[in-house]
Amino acid sequence: MELWNSTLGSAFILVGILNDSGSPEVVCATITVLYLLALTNNGLLLLAITMEARLHMPMYLLLGQLSLMDLLFTSVVTPKALADFLRRENTISFGGCALQMFLALTMGGAEDLLLAFMAYDRYVAICHPLKYMTLMSPRVCWLMVATSWILASLSALVYTVYTMHYPFCRAQKIRHLLCEIPPLLKLACADTSRYELMVYVMGVTFLIPSLAAILASYTLILYTVLHMPSNEGRKKALVTCSSHLTVVGMFYGAATFMYVLPSSFHSPKEDNIISVFYTIVTPALNPLIYSLRNKEVMGALRRVLGKYMLLAHSML
Repeated sequence: MELWNSTLGSAFILVGILNDSGSPEVVCATITVLYLLALTNNGLLLLAITMEARLHMPMYLLLGQLSLMDLLFTSVVTPKALADFLRRENTISFGGCALQMFLALTMGGAEDLLLAFMAYDRYVAICHPLKYMTLMSPRVCWLMVATSWILASLSALVYTVYTMHYPFCRAQKIRHLLCEIPPLLKLACADTSRYELMVYVMGVTFLIPSLAAILASYTLILYTVLHMPSNEGRKKALVTCSSHLTVVGMFYGAATFMYVLPSSFHSPKEDNIISVFYTIVTPALNPLIYSLRNKEVMGALRRVLGKYMLLAHSML
C-alpha cells in the first residue's frame, strides 16, 4: 500500500461505535445522557469535596482526584465523538490524534496508580487507625497525587511519541472511538511486532503491581475487619471497601481487555464497545458508586446544594 504522509496537516478517520452501529441515533442519545451524567456527578462530587470542610481528609482528596481524572478522560473523547457524528465528519488531524492519545493514556495511567494509593489509604485507615494522620499526612497525600500525574504523563509521552513516529498507510481509518495504540498500530506500514510486544509487557508491568498492591491491601483489610468487635464498624468498613473494589473491577477489567489480552482475542467491534465502557460509562458510574453508599458524601452534597439554592433564592 502507498505510504500516507503523516504530517501535522494530515488526518485520520475515526470509525467509532456511532459509525459502526445498527442504531447510531439510539447509541448517540445514550452516550449523550451518560456524558451529561458523568459531568454532573463528577462535578457535584468535586464541588462537595472542595466546599465542605468535613471532607478535607486524605480519603476524599484522593476521591476528588479520581473524579477529576474521570471528568477529564471522558471530556477528551466524548464531545468530539458526538460532534463528529452530528456533523457527519469523523476526521482527526495527526496532531489532534497524538494529543488525544497522550491525554487518554495520561488519565488512564494516573487512575491506575491512584486506585492503588486509595487502597493503601483504606488499609491504613482500617488496619492502623491510630497512625492514620501520620502515615496519610497532607504532604504524603499530595505526594501520591503528584506521583500519579507525573509518572502517567511521562509514560504517556513516551508511548505517544513512539507510536506516532511510524509511517502510516493510505487506508487511515481507525476503527475505534479514539486514538489509542492498538488500533493505530494496525495502520502502520512497518513491522510493529516488537513494539506491540513492548506495549504488552509494559501494560502488564504497569497494571499488575498496582493490582497486586490493591489485592494485598484488601486481603489485610478483610482480615482486620473480620476480627472487629463492633458490627457497626465492620459494616461501615465493608461498605467503603466494596465501593472501591467495584470501581477497581471495572477499571482493571477494561484495561486488561484492551492492553493485556492479545489482539487476536478481541475484534475491533468489541474494542469499540469496551472503549465506550471505560471512557463514558465508568466515569458516569464511579461517583454514584462512591456517593450513594457514603453518608458523609451525601450529607455534604445536600448541605452544599442547600447553600447554593438559598443563595440563588436570595438573589431573585
